[in-house]
Amino acid sequence: MALVISELRKFKEQKVALVPPRPLTFDEFVEMFSEDDDVELIDGTVVKRLAVQLEHETLFGWLHTLLGNYVEATGQGIVLGSRTAVQIHTYRGRLPDLLFVRWARKFIVRQKGVYGAPDLVVEIISPTDRPSDIIALETDYRNIGVREIWLIDLPRKRVKVLRKKRKGYVEEVLSEGVLKSEVIKGFWLRVEWLFAEKRPKALDVLRQILGEAEKG
Repeated sequence: MALVISELRKFKEQKVALVPPRPLTFDEFVEMFSEDDDVELIDGTVVKRLAVQLEHETLFGWLHTLLGNYVEATGQGIVLGSRTAVQIHTYRGRLPDLLFVRWARKFIVRQKGVYGAPDLVVEIISPTDRPSDIIALETDYRNIGVREIWLIDLPRKRVKVLRKKRKGYVEEVLSEGVLKSEVIKGFWLRVEWLFAEKRPKALDVLRQILGEAEKG
């Protein structure tokens, strides 16, 4: 029996959830909700994400411009923003802040969702995010085998980077210095830029990175 939004019951805790009469599948989820709905599918229940703060949005915009233009200029794949659902399993789906998929794996990106592990996932952690939610998020990305995960922690001003190797994930925590991607060839940035009150212009950084990539 098909579900309709009118059948969902709302309740409010720290988040708002839309509770269906039976667990919702990922396929039903992406059909029912549009890119304008800031929601995730958690074990068959639709959970509305908390409104993000200005600091989160400005960093997201800067990173999206930088990553998107670099990937387009180098022809390595596709960068998608925070309204693209990624299937974790049949009853679970996440909306990463940013994700990257290589052209060779473009087949996992469908019209209404990503059915497979992105090569890179970027999540911006805000003060309102609970530690248990962050752990669950990281676990989901590990479980589907995302090759590289960036957790940008705004409150602590550090980046946790997880890279998938043959024997599991290798973790690195950076509060300064250069962060280099292993899945986007030639891409790097300075960690300090992520947390600066005034960041360098994304297009200026792009020219710098592309210039060094050409020399390499």
